[in-house]
Amino acid sequence: MSRPRRTGSTAPNRAFRASGFQGRIADADLRLLRVFHTVAEHGGFSAAEVVLGKSKSAISIDIAALEDRLNMTLCQRGRSGFSLTREGQSVLDATRKLFQDIETFQDHLAQVSGRLTGRLSLYVVDNIIIHGDTRLLRALALFATRHPDVQFDVRSTSAQEVEFAVLNGTATVGISLEPRLRASMDAVPLFEERSNLYCGARHPLFSEPEDSITAERLAESRMVEVAETATSPSWEALRVRLNFRARAEHVDARALLILSGVYIGFLPERLAGPLVAEGQLRHIDFGGLHLTNQFHLLLRPAQENGLLAATFRAILDETP
Repeated sequence: MSRPRRTGSTAPNRAFRASGFQGRIADADLRLLRVFHTVAEHGGFSAAEVVLGKSKSAISIDIAALEDRLNMTLCQRGRSGFSLTREGQSVLDATRKLFQDIETFQDHLAQVSGRLTGRLSLYVVDNIIIHGDTRLLRALALFATRHPDVQFDVRSTSAQEVEFAVLNGTATVGISLEPRLRASMDAVPLFEERSNLYCGARHPLFSEPEDSITAERLAESRMVEVAETATSPSWEALRVRLNFRARAEHVDARALLILSGVYIGFLPERLAGPLVAEGQLRHIDFGGLHLTNQFHLLLRPAQENGLLAATFRAILDETP
């Protein structure tokens, strides 16, 4: 059910003049505003759970605390879905400006003091560690050595969440696949990932001779969906014939479906290699069929980035 509207909060420009809030912003207020910002940007409590790492009930408590602090209703939630009130939209606009001002203030202090400080929020896709000693790891080490006063906040999530966090400013920088909205951000190529086709030990194709696995046999098998960013010279012609019957955005979830023996699917070569050696997976070669994904560093456009993002990119550019 939606919360009852509070009296005295009908005008948007009174958002920070309500009783209980006198314009003095405490650390607790910033924390609550960050929760509200994330919920509003993601369009609801459920979508914000992964980003915040909190349950819907915990998020609801934080939003209620902020509403009590401001003495106004910020959003409607219930069976009809999530929506911001007029006051909520006003508070969201002010919150965006506040966070931009804080970032600008931190940049100015860093330039005056000659020491970079603050929090660098890095969002990455899952299982990126399997790629070993990449340019990214070397850049992280160099950044941490040169700027020890910067606090890292690293979060692993889906490719879509990484992109969304960069676009709305929740993430300072992100590491993900080819972005869907590349025109809205800067994307710096990092490294490629090769994925091969696999089946589990319980799948009928596991013991089939390689030369008996035809396109028709593959089309008969249930397959896990493949990311749109994956490419291969022969993939598009084959793709239209395949029987996609499951979806798993995270690599570990994809591997779980394939290991069940019901589905076939693509996995990163580095991740699947040990499982093949243990006899849990079989690599279906099919004439060298494989897919390639390109990982990128994602940033907002240069004019919107703060000093932390610009410094991280500069260090990445100088890292071999």
